[in-house]
Amino acid sequence: MSIKKYKPITPSLRELTVLVNKELSENSPLKSLTKGKRRSNGRARTGRISVRHIGGGHKQKFRTIDFCRDKYGIEAKVASIEYDPNRTANIALLFYKDGEKRYIISPEGLKVGDILVSGEKEKVKIGNAMKIKNIPVGTIIHNIELEPGKGSQIARSAGSFAQISGFENKKVILKMPSGEIRYVNEECFATIGQVGNLDHNQVCIGKAGRSRWLGVRPKVRGTAMNPVDHPHGGGEGRTKGGRHPVSPWGLPTKGYKTRNKRKSSSNQIIRRRK
Repeated sequence: MSIKKYKPITPSLRELTVLVNKELSENSPLKSLTKGKRRSNGRARTGRISVRHIGGGHKQKFRTIDFCRDKYGIEAKVASIEYDPNRTANIALLFYKDGEKRYIISPEGLKVGDILVSGEKEKVKIGNAMKIKNIPVGTIIHNIELEPGKGSQIARSAGSFAQISGFENKKVILKMPSGEIRYVNEECFATIGQVGNLDHNQVCIGKAGRSRWLGVRPKVRGTAMNPVDHPHGGGEGRTKGGRHPVSPWGLPTKGYKTRNKRKSSSNQIIRRRK
């Protein structure tokens, strides 16, 4: 995988970069595992905007991803590695011996033709899924469950991973890339390896139009608005608003803790992220 740069023939090409991944297959996505994707444009069921700066974008089809890996003991062959417009990571198409086909998140180093398997205790190999209690200390993992059988919830985006630091009272100590250290039930499943497409965060959008292709609408600074529209608005000349950064509704936006302390997930954190 490499990053392609363009000659600055036009202003839009001056900073623009794209990923060149020769490992990706050129075939179309499997029709039985794709479905239409309904757009919300940031609106809730009432029709009002609940998330700003979302709308438009290129038409996309949703790929059904297997986050549970619950076909235990059945070998699967990697048929292709494909692009998925709905996530930063690439996906791999698996052909199981019993005839079933599924998509999974593609880890770094996975190749077409590899044989994968999931189970309670399998060989420690990139792409294999098993219970965390049977994975050696120091192993890099991704696609990690927080509750047994619920399906993976963390370490699913491009380049993400976690490292097993130890075991304690039927729990596994995981070190996250952010620096956070947390407990996870040892009965949960995880996949060996790091999520692929590592250079995704090195891509430069390059122009406003490319953001619109991705469904991202323009946003305006609060200081450029009027006082009726934003707490930072108004004033003679350019000002910082005279207060700490807040949202249009007055909530702090830097350093304001929003995590619910009553949730069980918060109780499993040993050390917060840096």
